[in-house]
Amino acid sequence: MPNPLPSRLKIASTALFLLPLALSGCHRSQFPNYPANYREFAYISNGEPGTVTVLDLVYLRQDRVIQVGREPSGMAVNPLRNEVYAVNSASNTISVIDTTDNAVTATIGVHSSPFFIDVSPDGKRAYVPNSGSNSVSVLDLDKRREIAVAAAGEGPGVARVAPDNRSLVVSNRIAGSVSIYSITASATHPLQFRATFPGCPGATDIAILPDSTKAFIACSGGHQVMDIWLAADSTSWNGKNDPSLQHDHLLCFLDVGKTPTHLALKPDGGEIFSTNFDSDTISEIDTGNNTVLGTDAIGNHPSRAVASGWSKQSVIPDDDLWVSDFGADATSLYSIDDGRVVSAVRTGSRPDALAFSADEHILLVANYGSSDASVIRMIGKDGPSLVTLLPAGMQPNDIVVKAFRVK
Repeated sequence: MPNPLPSRLKIASTALFLLPLALSGCHRSQFPNYPANYREFAYISNGEPGTVTVLDLVYLRQDRVIQVGREPSGMAVNPLRNEVYAVNSASNTISVIDTTDNAVTATIGVHSSPFFIDVSPDGKRAYVPNSGSNSVSVLDLDKRREIAVAAAGEGPGVARVAPDNRSLVVSNRIAGSVSIYSITASATHPLQFRATFPGCPGATDIAILPDSTKAFIACSGGHQVMDIWLAADSTSWNGKNDPSLQHDHLLCFLDVGKTPTHLALKPDGGEIFSTNFDSDTISEIDTGNNTVLGTDAIGNHPSRAVASGWSKQSVIPDDDLWVSDFGADATSLYSIDDGRVVSAVRTGSRPDALAFSADEHILLVANYGSSDASVIRMIGKDGPSLVTLLPAGMQPNDIVVKAFRVK
């Protein structure tokens, strides 16, 4: 997702230099051997030049730079197609990138000031909140066009599709509220409004549990996370046994640190971690009991986080959390089991967006200030370490990874 920090925190560097690197000289003896038809690329949206940088993760080098619209921000990967989508915030468009040849194959118009995009689990639709139009665009990815627009609260910033593809949750940053919609198969009315919940100042990032029962929303204008029960299907076990669970309802507000900006979900859904930008802390939330287990110091202005173990091909355990320290030019490794920071790896200036490779053998960190991406190897004789820096464009906002095999 794009950087959820308020615009006052998006500090542009006055002197941005790419570190000169011998990109072809990376030592790969401790990296996996991939089949000849295996491809894996990272895509970084660069706000200032209006480009997407493509990094080849097999050979650890820049593949190419793709021109998209103005001020690209959020990005998303199609789970079933070899496609990546970039949101062009100043052009009010979405660029469709074919990952097999890394070229833009379509441009879809949306509305004013989009920043984020999420794709349905079946890969057929995408949802784009338009912060300047107070609306959400529904895109048909087969037809490459917008098929519907739903009204939202003021300043919608993030939209998340529930894993069961039944619900869409939208955070309205300016309104300080959350809107929830039912997703339908209808081509004319694909979204049906269900509920709205106020009281979440600066509502930004959203995390939905793997079983689609709860949504957690970071209230970045304060110090809380909103916890919402998502309406159960009447035919589900929950819906049959308790009719009241067939309706959306507010469960509670959870006290975390000041300015929660990002929510990182553990792979099993048991815990969520909030990065508290202005408290220099992270908070661990028990999603089953709706409680904050603890808040720990992590670094200088933690921006985003990612938990290991997302991938079925993961080569590392699922009890670690990586946190980008926006103000410390480092990324911290937090042991979830031990409840403490165990190490930190130096990065470029103002590290922000994070993404694992498909097998989680490497962690990529987009450095907003130095316009490059850190490549951190997860496994080595001395633990995680920085392997190299690869060039990106100015003001990198988001990073996503797509792996596939060619025929």
